[in-house]
Amino acid sequence: MFIFLSTSLNGVVVAQEKQLLIKDADNKFPIADALIQYDHGTSHVHSGSDGSFKFNSKSFPDTLIINHKGYEEVKWAITSEEDRNETIFLQHNPLQIAEVAVNHSSFLSAITKVDLNKFPVNSAQDLLRKVPGLFIAQHAGGGKAEQLFLRGFDADHGTDVSVNVDGMPVNIVSHAHGQGYSDLHFVIPETVNNIDFGKGAYYMDRGDFNTAGYVDFQTYDKLKNSLVKLEGGSFNTKRILGMFNILNDVTGRKGAYVAAEYNYSDGPFAIKQNFNKINIFGKYNQWITVNDYFNIQFSTFNSSWNASGQIPERAVDEGIIDRWGSIDPTEGGSTSRTNFQMNYKHIISPSDQIDAMVWYSKYDFNLYSDFTFYLKDKDHGDEIQQTDGRNIYGTEVKYTKDISVSNGDLKLISGIGFRNDDINTLQLNHVYHRDLLLDKISDVTGTETNLHAFSGLIWKTGKWTINPALRVDHFIFNMHNLLDVEQLPSGQSSEAIRISPKLNFSYSTSDDVMWFLKTGMGFHSNDIRVVIQNIGDKTLPYSISGDFGVRLHPFKSLIITPTLWYMSLQQEFVYVGDDAVVEPSGKSRRYGADLGIRFQPLQNFYLNADFNYSHARFIEAEKGEDYIPLAPVITSTGSVNWDFLTGFSLGMQYRYLGSRPAIEDNSIRTKAYFVNDLMLSYNRQKWGANLQVNNLFNVKWNEAQFATETQLRNEQTSVTDLTYTAGNPFGVKMGVYYKF
Repeated sequence: MFIFLSTSLNGVVVAQEKQLLIKDADNKFPIADALIQYDHGTSHVHSGSDGSFKFNSKSFPDTLIINHKGYEEVKWAITSEEDRNETIFLQHNPLQIAEVAVNHSSFLSAITKVDLNKFPVNSAQDLLRKVPGLFIAQHAGGGKAEQLFLRGFDADHGTDVSVNVDGMPVNIVSHAHGQGYSDLHFVIPETVNNIDFGKGAYYMDRGDFNTAGYVDFQTYDKLKNSLVKLEGGSFNTKRILGMFNILNDVTGRKGAYVAAEYNYSDGPFAIKQNFNKINIFGKYNQWITVNDYFNIQFSTFNSSWNASGQIPERAVDEGIIDRWGSIDPTEGGSTSRTNFQMNYKHIISPSDQIDAMVWYSKYDFNLYSDFTFYLKDKDHGDEIQQTDGRNIYGTEVKYTKDISVSNGDLKLISGIGFRNDDINTLQLNHVYHRDLLLDKISDVTGTETNLHAFSGLIWKTGKWTINPALRVDHFIFNMHNLLDVEQLPSGQSSEAIRISPKLNFSYSTSDDVMWFLKTGMGFHSNDIRVVIQNIGDKTLPYSISGDFGVRLHPFKSLIITPTLWYMSLQQEFVYVGDDAVVEPSGKSRRYGADLGIRFQPLQNFYLNADFNYSHARFIEAEKGEDYIPLAPVITSTGSVNWDFLTGFSLGMQYRYLGSRPAIEDNSIRTKAYFVNDLMLSYNRQKWGANLQVNNLFNVKWNEAQFATETQLRNEQTSVTDLTYTAGNPFGVKMGVYYKF
């Protein structure tokens, strides 16, 4: 405590000195670690976390040369002592591969920033596809959250991938359909400024579900222009987008905008999807003082859809239906989510700052699915209804301090926070054609609370960066089973604690080569219905993982990032919401390799590619029976973009998912696919147009694939075979926009 107070007071004294500040010209945020050359270029300093710097110039006049990756160089003339008490604003450069520093902490987000600039997105699915190594699948009519694949995990809808928007968790704990369910459809893609991501569990500020990795989508603070966009295309697809800059004062200290979109599509299936979605988003920002920043944002969305479901391969082979047909035409659902979020930043001194966030979500979900058809109920069929209704709220406060030591620089980062899910509806029902309730299989209410704290150091000494950290999570589970008449009125409760140490190293042999070794433990929480039924039994299954790799920048136009990784997991599966059963499958082990390539030989020509291999096995099962179903083995994504003439841009992107085991003994395998999309756009200062061609070569592919035991109406016995949702065929979408 004494050290904390003394260093904080010292920071206050420094803050009172006259000095220059460096800030971003767009959002007015301080720019840390900018290089300032002074004394006619013979000496230099770096800006602090608050953007300030001081220097000892013994003679005037002098010209400061200020540089930071991603910004235009500034030359600032100083003629007297009074010139020190000013603010210098840096303008963004169009981010190029040459501007990315391999040894900078923002390397990963800088890479995705380049990808976003070169190949913009216009759907929530496109956002997820921008994360290197992350693969997705949609299998329920467009409105259901995507299935996620990363580092040998079929992470279902988020069980082992932490998904966030502006730091607010998207994953839903103890969800009606799947643990960690992450529905990103409330995000308007044009509001996303950048994507922060990390693979593995090496990050002190990432907790629940951060085993395979995390993704954080960061929205714009301000708009440069208002915009209206109209889109339409195959399968009666329509989209209207409006983004309106409603406050942007001349000083740049405050700004506000709202965005709204409407989506509709029938889809390619025989049963019209009738996919409707409405999104609204608003954000207000203000620098209250030079050192105090405040932000408030709001979003809401509502969607409904029909789904063709997952169809058995044999039903298509036997001519019962075609690829675009369905066995149960009444599948589908509806969902909504409303979010409020506030952020506050206080810069205490050049070396100290506090960041605080508070958020609230109201969530509702209603899904009708039929995976087995007439396996259980020969008369009515096996359709189920899953409903979820809850209020979620949470907060986090983070303290950051820069400390200068004799042999380098230290950054201390500490934080505390909590999340509480107040679950008022969590049901699994057996229904007939949505309308008739046949049986309540599960019906519970409850609360789930996560208290967390973390602290770590980032020590830079010479060419080394060493980052030890520790995270502690405490969970409190309370559940009331409405179907258990003998249960106590207060229900049942349980608690669990997970301690997650992290230790990361990096070594920069030069500005263009950085080796790294990351190690750490992560975890995912288990469903409240499992926890209460099995108190003390793997409530918070942990992972242990390590990464070893190198970032190479051999010349300005090329970045290569090969990585080897390893991970073991204490327990593979959690509660299966579709059947109301527990399927723990024991310990597992994964290892693999990632390779990322970013190549920009010309300023107007850009190419990226990511290749991923993983080997996933249960370690307690017999050899040959130890395959982890649906774990991806080989995946690859990439794109090429060419800006030509004046305002024209042509881009093509691909995604490849190799064949993989669909069942533990590998007797059923999924089918590989390779799909290409094309985009041609024309952009002027005030308006533009684009043409998007999906599945350019009209390949026949299966998007979501499972090995499932099913029984059709006229079959005497059940059959376990491949069930799938057909991937979209060739389709065209056109759009025009106008800026004002």
